[in-house]
Amino acid sequence: MSETSIVESFFLIFSGAAVFATFALFTRQPLIIAYIALGVLIGPYGLHYVSDAKLLSEISEIGIIFLLFLLGLDMQPKSLAHMLKKATLVALISSAAFASVGFAVAYSFGFSTQESLLIGVAMMFSSTIIGIKLLPTTVLHHRHTGELVVGLLLLQDLIAIIVLLVLSGGQDTSWGQLASTAINLPLLVIFAFFTVKIVLLRVIQHFDRFHEFIFLVAIGWCLGVAELAKYVGLSLEIGAFIAGISLATSPISLYIAEHLKPLRDFFLILFFFTLGAQFNINLLGAVAIPAIILAIAMLVMKPFIFQFLLRLIKEPKDISWEVGFRLGQISEFSLLIAFLATSISLMGEEASTLIQATAILTFLVNSYFVIFRYPSPIAISDELRRD
Repeated sequence: MSETSIVESFFLIFSGAAVFATFALFTRQPLIIAYIALGVLIGPYGLHYVSDAKLLSEISEIGIIFLLFLLGLDMQPKSLAHMLKKATLVALISSAAFASVGFAVAYSFGFSTQESLLIGVAMMFSSTIIGIKLLPTTVLHHRHTGELVVGLLLLQDLIAIIVLLVLSGGQDTSWGQLASTAINLPLLVIFAFFTVKIVLLRVIQHFDRFHEFIFLVAIGWCLGVAELAKYVGLSLEIGAFIAGISLATSPISLYIAEHLKPLRDFFLILFFFTLGAQFNINLLGAVAIPAIILAIAMLVMKPFIFQFLLRLIKEPKDISWEVGFRLGQISEFSLLIAFLATSISLMGEEASTLIQATAILTFLVNSYFVIFRYPSPIAISDELRRD
C-alpha cells in the first residue's frame, strides 16, 4: 500500500480513535486502550494504513512536553524541592530492585548477558505519561500524592538520561560528559527562573489584554526551554517541566494551564497510537511468555516496593500504596532504550520486542487498576473522575 500523507494519516488516526473511544466508553474501558489498539490495527505491522510511525512518534513527543509543562505550572518550587530530597533514596533503591528482577527473568529465558542487562535497565522506570495523565493534580488533597509521584518520576528521568547518554556515546562516553550533564541541570533551572522573573512576566503583564499573545508566549517558552535542555545534554521532557515550574508562582499559570489542555490531549492521542503502531506483532509469539511473566513481576513488585520504601520515610500507608500503584508500570523511556540499543546492535529484535510487549501489558493493566480504584481525569466512575 502506498504511503499516506500526513493529512490522511491524521484523518485515519483521529476518526478511528473517535470510533474506538466510543466503543471503549460504552464498554467502560480506559481510552488509552482504544488508542493503542487502533495503532496495532492500522499501523505498519497491521493493515499498514498509517506507515510513517517515526514521524508520528516525533509529533507525539510534543504531547509529553506539554504534559510536563502543565504539571510544572501546578507545582510550587519549594514543596517540590523538599519532595525530591525525600524521594532520592526511594528512587535509587527501587530502580536497583526492578533492574535485578528484569535481568533475572530475561536471563532465565535465554537472552544474552548484555541483552538481559539492558532489559533489566528498561524495567527501572515508570511511565511519566501514564503517571501524570492519571493524576488529579488540581484536587487539593491529592497535591502531596502528586508531589511524590512527580518527584520519583523526575529522579527516574534523570537516571534514564544518564543511561541513554551512555548508550548513545558507547565507549566514547566520558565522566566529563556525565559531569557536564549534572552541572547543566541547576544552571538551566537558574536561567529559567531569572528569565521568567526579569523578562517574561513583565512582557505578559504589559500585554495581558491580548489572550492569544499569552497563549503564544507560553508555547514558545515551553518549547524553547525544552530545546535548550536537549542542547545542554538533558531531555526535552525535563526542560518542559522546568519551564512550567518557573512560571508556577505567577497568577497567570492557572490561565495558561487551562488553555493548553486541549493541545496536550491532541498530542497524547498520537503518542498512544504510535505506541501500538510501532509494536511488531510478528515477533509476539517468540516473546509472549517472558513478556507476560515480566509484566506480572513488575505489576506486582512495583506497588509493594514503592509502598515499603515510602513507609520507611514516614509517608502515610494509604498514600504510599496509591503512589506505588500509580507507578506500577514501565516507561516510555524503556521503549527509547530498546529502540536505541537495537539501532546500535546492542540487543536483537526479540529483546526489543520483549520490552515493548512488557510496556504495553503494564500500561494496559496498570491503567485499568488506577482508573477503577483511584481518582483520575479519565475515570469511568463519576465519583472518581477528577481534573
